[in-house]
Amino acid sequence: VVLMSVAASAQNFKWAYVDFNELVMLMPDMDAARATMEENQKTNEEILVAMYEEYQTKMQQYQQKAESWTPAIRESKEREIMEIQSRFEQTQQSLQQELQQLQQNLQAPIYEKAQNTVNELAKSNGVALVFEKSSLLYLDPAQGLDLTPAARTALNIPADRTIETLQAELQAKAMAAQTAQGM
Repeated sequence: VVLMSVAASAQNFKWAYVDFNELVMLMPDMDAARATMEENQKTNEEILVAMYEEYQTKMQQYQQKAESWTPAIRESKEREIMEIQSRFEQTQQSLQQELQQLQQNLQAPIYEKAQNTVNELAKSNGVALVFEKSSLLYLDPAQGLDLTPAARTALNIPADRTIETLQAELQAKAMAAQTAQGM
């Protein structure tokens, strides 16, 4: 009797899979997060460029006039240049850490929203286990339920949007930014 009940429950066992990375990367919320990150990255670059230009100006001034300065003035200018360089490095490190923290703060609710959507779909479909599609060594789609299409709909991801179209968008944006910088 026990063996028959185990076999019967195994037949009723439902599992599903989802391409979680696709969901997260294509969510409109992630587009907004990427835009915020790009804005912050641009601001950080402007700050660092201004600091580097200050360093370059002081360095050029030092190289041009060092011979005519007294040892005390030369030493003072060297300290000033070293302080600017140190401040630049500290600012660069600080801005990088802030950017990483911002990315985590922006992405955490996106991952949570995607996870909650998958959880709700799994429960509503009576699924016991949901696997990440990319980590499966073998997948027979006929044996499990693909939650990705339903999750895409629930997360307002357009049907024609794919990882490939996202990559093309990001590459086009990067090329436009490089072209704008080159002019």
